[in-house]
Amino acid sequence: MVVSFVDGTADTVRLIGINTPEGGECWAEPASIALATLAPGGSQVGLTTDVSDRDQFDRLLRYVWVGSMSVNEELVRRGAGISRRYPPDTSLAPRFESAQIDAQADQLGLWAPDACGPPVEADLRIVDLVYDAPGNDNDNLNEEWIRVRNNGLNLVDLSGWGIKDESASNRYAFPLGFSLGPGETVTVYSGCGDDFGTNLFWCSVGSAIWNNDGDTAFLTDPNGNVHATRSFT
Repeated sequence: MVVSFVDGTADTVRLIGINTPEGGECWAEPASIALATLAPGGSQVGLTTDVSDRDQFDRLLRYVWVGSMSVNEELVRRGAGISRRYPPDTSLAPRFESAQIDAQADQLGLWAPDACGPPVEADLRIVDLVYDAPGNDNDNLNEEWIRVRNNGLNLVDLSGWGIKDESASNRYAFPLGFSLGPGETVTVYSGCGDDFGTNLFWCSVGSAIWNNDGDTAFLTDPNGNVHATRSFT
């Protein structure tokens, strides 16, 4: 969001502790509307800092307040964004994480089964996630992996299904035509390799996928709906 100050200057603010959909992504427009509703143009807002002043894009890092209401927290509570820890700016993270639990329980916003379109009928779960490989994660990518199981009774075609991390900057798409039978699991390794059977490779180059300080894995259906999650801190 862009804020104007009493001295006539303006600056771009990055809301601390949350991540909202990028333009063109599912729920990006409703998230923008939610922000505009909570902090309408021309309204007076309060800005407070945590530890850092600016991010790598030179945006101000701030908690935004309208009166006593935390806009950051309310966006998460409405399902218009997800709670994400960005160390060292984590002083309000427990509040945001609690708000997200409420939004998930109430299936609000991004957490609605049909947030991005009709949900796909399947019973898939993220059953395991190894996020901290031995040694330097970036040098040992194939000992970092995520596992998905088909708990249903039917074969599921995973074409169009995907996995992403909390930042949504790391995304994996299952191969076209890949299917998972009842009771089967598929393991997706972070590094490169030749896909074989139910062992697949994300092929991240040079850096690990999962943040050891805390992250959330999202399993998304072909319409982009969040089908399953697994978090760790």
